[in-house]
Amino acid sequence: MNDLEKVSYETMKFMRSKYRLDEIGDGKDELKFKQGKKTILTIYTKEDRYTFLIIFGKKEREIFEADADSYSKYIRDYYDSSRTYHDGKWMFIDVTTPELLEEVKKLILIKKKPNRKLFSTEGAYYSKCGHRCDMCVHFTGMSDELRKEIIPHLTKVWDVHEWDMRCDGCHSPDCYCKDDPCHAKKCASDKGLSECKDCESYPCPEATVGDCAHKIHTSSYTAEEITWAILPYTPFHKYIDL
Repeated sequence: MNDLEKVSYETMKFMRSKYRLDEIGDGKDELKFKQGKKTILTIYTKEDRYTFLIIFGKKEREIFEADADSYSKYIRDYYDSSRTYHDGKWMFIDVTTPELLEEVKKLILIKKKPNRKLFSTEGAYYSKCGHRCDMCVHFTGMSDELRKEIIPHLTKVWDVHEWDMRCDGCHSPDCYCKDDPCHAKKCASDKGLSECKDCESYPCPEATVGDCAHKIHTSSYTAEEITWAILPYTPFHKYIDL
């Protein structure tokens, strides 16, 4: 991945692992992370950069200013030059490298404390790509009640209407992709590895299903849809809350 691709990947990993928020895109170049009517973060997508908009109220500005010396001149200059309106200081910050993103993450954490609960690992069944087989709608061990609850979210996100296929899990003799490996298993095999988790690059986009699961996007998903239709098919399963 180049730097911009890393920014995209690490942004979605951070936001979805820390926060349970609606993601509202305009279908063009804007993505908002919202809790109800409150916007936590807005990202504008450009060809050569991502522009993050974070609005700090008075209390948040006090927190930042008390720790301003820990930030780079780049971030401090953006802060100092940003205009303050009745609803706060509007910071439009261009992010082009993972190093800059790390600083922006600190600003986001000032804006809102993490609100995603950790998922219990009791009874966990891990696939070879690091996902939780037991949280997949196809897993034979999933209850019919839970399956009925999550299928509407899967249908909305993936535009697929058939979810009848069943699988006993990645390490079982009856794994549905044992004869035709999924892209993650094939990638591991091509590297001479038995599992994605053995790779020095893990977790990576190859172990994640669909671009919407690991790239900054401009589509719209509710927090429920992200929790049930996207996160189970990423390596960040442990953050899903039941």
